[in-house]
Amino acid sequence: MIQLIEYLTNSVLFSNSFYLLMVIISSALTGSVVFFISDKYEKTRITLNLFGALIKFLFLVIIVTGLYRLETYEIDWELAKGLQFILRADSLAMLFAILSSVLWLVTTVYAIGYFKKENGENNQHLQRFFGFFSLCITSSIGISFAGNLFTFLIFYECLTLSTYPLVTHSGTQKAIQAGRKYLALTLSGGLVLLIGTIFLAVLTGGTYFDQGKNMAHILKSTENQLPFKILFWVLICGVGVKTALVPFHPWLPTAMVAPAPVSALLHAVAVVKAGAFGIIRIIYDVFGVEIYAKTLNLSAPLVLWASITIIYGSLKALQQTNIKKRLAYSTVSQLSYITLGVAMAGPITSIGGLIHLVHQGLMKITLFFCAGVLQKEEKINEIKELNGIGKIMPWTMICFTIGALGMIGVPPVAGFVSKWFLATGALEAEYSYVIWVLIGSSILNAMYFLPLCYRIWFLPLKSSKTYESNNRQKHKILNNPWLYSPAIITALLSLLTGIFASHEMSPLSWSIFILTEFYFL
Repeated sequence: MIQLIEYLTNSVLFSNSFYLLMVIISSALTGSVVFFISDKYEKTRITLNLFGALIKFLFLVIIVTGLYRLETYEIDWELAKGLQFILRADSLAMLFAILSSVLWLVTTVYAIGYFKKENGENNQHLQRFFGFFSLCITSSIGISFAGNLFTFLIFYECLTLSTYPLVTHSGTQKAIQAGRKYLALTLSGGLVLLIGTIFLAVLTGGTYFDQGKNMAHILKSTENQLPFKILFWVLICGVGVKTALVPFHPWLPTAMVAPAPVSALLHAVAVVKAGAFGIIRIIYDVFGVEIYAKTLNLSAPLVLWASITIIYGSLKALQQTNIKKRLAYSTVSQLSYITLGVAMAGPITSIGGLIHLVHQGLMKITLFFCAGVLQKEEKINEIKELNGIGKIMPWTMICFTIGALGMIGVPPVAGFVSKWFLATGALEAEYSYVIWVLIGSSILNAMYFLPLCYRIWFLPLKSSKTYESNNRQKHKILNNPWLYSPAIITALLSLLTGIFASHEMSPLSWSIFILTEFYFL
């Protein structure tokens, strides 16, 4: 402990690394304080949560500015001989970190509105909810900046433990059962990842994200590639649970018993994106594109696995009658677009996979925000109850429609850009059958999203419902802007990232910079 304090004082404080450390601990400190703030002091809790989210974003802006000036942000602490805790800000880390930070800020606003006390509602244990909410994003940011697989593993497991109380927040028997399934599957994935991390250290002598150099040297002196192939699949299975690759996906639809802010967090910001980000790190940083795709020939089976998951998730989504369950299986499918893109290991496909990390987050969080509004304001959970709801909730349903069209791949929403790069890249990488996977998936996307849009806008309201006026939602928006504004913001971002995809500050431009400068020189 004394060594740690001395290290922080001498090496971190008043240096670039100080900002890197503050990005991570800002939300951890917020969460730790929130645990002790009684539900009676709602305004204090709200202020603290928003302050934590804003200060984290501010530190990220400082780091991005520094990276443009070619400054280095790194913390390297040796826990024991050969065992290092490393935090490092690179361009890939910043993509995931900024996405997590922005969407956490918006989701925090949404959660404040969602849990606003109305009509005698008694939302209990909110200090616990917002405390773990902050710890969850702390883990996600830690995953972003992990400089080796050991550090990644630590935050990966912290993410599992911090999201479990969020999944079981309602305390119902159904929520407890869902939490147990979530915990069993994700902890099992973490155990497999731990085994893979140890295996990597034994084979290559370390857990750094540039171990591909050591692998290349070792593989030149041996003809036995089997241990390295086994290592790859162990690591992929470890992160594949959170990425919801079939058959590791059942926890994701089950976890939909959680409150809407948690569902949004799981599907767009934290857990599933941590798994997808892990796959990117394993392919491009642990192994390296050359070893992964050419030396070990691992590309084809992973592309097939992702393709199967894409079609399976879409078919299962088509069968669901519950809104959140349909969105959950849609996530199973859409997440594997990221895996598919990086698995093909071509520069164009990799761009498609990397930008979908951002685009899917924006579009899916919009859909879950809207589903939460429907659930809270109109008690609508089933698809059959959507008839004519666009007439009384036009703003929310416009946002939902934008998100749905983006998932299908309709321009100019961001989803079209992702699918365009995946499709054109598949031809360039000589994976022609992937074109049919993308076409089939888009058709299935249309089959399970367009009927919802048709119900929302073109079917009459059910006669059993009575509504005061067409200004009903306008009144509710003014009464609770915390709940309604996040979906409008993320829907606009989904449009803008598609329309201005070629802008130098867009996710597309940043992804191209990452891949051309660091992975496809």
